[in-house]
Amino acid sequence: MIEINKIYNLDALKLLNQIDNDIIDLTITSPPYNLGEKHHTNTNVFNAYDEYNDNLPEDEYQQNQITVLNEIFRATKEKGSLLYNHKNRIRGGKQISPYEWIYKTKWTIKQELIWQNGTPNMDNCRFYPSTERIYWLSKGIETDFVNIVKANDLIKDNPVGTLNEHKRAFPLLFARRFIVCFPNAKLIFDPYMGSATTAIAAIKEKRNYLGSEISENYYNFGNKRINNENSELSFGFN
Repeated sequence: MIEINKIYNLDALKLLNQIDNDIIDLTITSPPYNLGEKHHTNTNVFNAYDEYNDNLPEDEYQQNQITVLNEIFRATKEKGSLLYNHKNRIRGGKQISPYEWIYKTKWTIKQELIWQNGTPNMDNCRFYPSTERIYWLSKGIETDFVNIVKANDLIKDNPVGTLNEHKRAFPLLFARRFIVCFPNAKLIFDPYMGSATTAIAAIKEKRNYLGSEISENYYNFGNKRINNENSELSFGFN
């Protein structure tokens, strides 16, 4: 029996296979990008993803993402949405767009947002990529979205680390901004929870959350953050 307001130390698909149909209102997530075992930015620091092979054969990676996205679709309510953070990647000297697999899923593409995140990949063989994408996908054409934050389709938020535990995550404001634009979304989901930013954003906006994280280190650290957040709330600090 899956409980809400909980992160499970599981692979994304293993959790999704246990979730009933039509219960998720909104998903905010960023999967591993399949960049290779190591990648670099202008920090010149090489980091490997914890406990995840980020160097799958491309066709295997894309099929996995199709399966995950379709499972989220099944578990999402009609009019529900998914904000899917990914990027155009260079592999084998050519660009690979997430549209290559998004078009093969059951989702409706509502809008593409540009995230200018301030961390360009410093490869002199091309113009430095410094943007990622947030694909707003919906279950059906109609949604309960209201742009109450008056945001446009260009987001300028720097990614953050979390006390050196999760080396690169989207900032809390990033997730909260999306949640408040879906005022009727009661259950917020993230199958790649990382350091629990989506869960913290849901708590701050008085919503329920559910998610999975395959890394035991990130799972433990995310729960520590959640416990701290709940403790602060109990003392009226938020």
